[in-house]
Amino acid sequence: MSPIQRLRPEGLVVSPAFSHVAVVPPGATTIYVGGQNAVDADGSLVGPGDAAVQSAFALENVKTALAAAGASLGDVVQWTVLFVDGADIAAGYRAIAGELASDEPALVTAALVAGLGVPGALVEISAVAAVLA
Repeated sequence: MSPIQRLRPEGLVVSPAFSHVAVVPPGATTIYVGGQNAVDADGSLVGPGDAAVQSAFALENVKTALAAAGASLGDVVQWTVLFVDGADIAAGYRAIAGELASDEPALVTAALVAGLGVPGALVEISAVAAVLA
């Protein structure tokens, strides 16, 4: 089975942070991780008011979810990162950038939103991963 291809087509901006296209071969298992916030196992928000702490904790929650499905950060094809308007986005990204760095980074969609479902949450991270058999 051929590996997942992450492409940066000529004519589109080249960024070390993201690719533009991902091609998942037939037979791969697709894993969807719903939006994760900085909420601990007891349902308590971690790092109130701190986008960096919340981003790091939300990413840990994503890693836990991926592991439960037999995947890891390297299997992620696409990230969606939502920040509440006014949050320190730069601090949030710095807190997770090292773990997401790759020679073939995943696709990324980021957006500012008015609010999230968890009161006080500043960031929500979801992912789509693919694991080859």
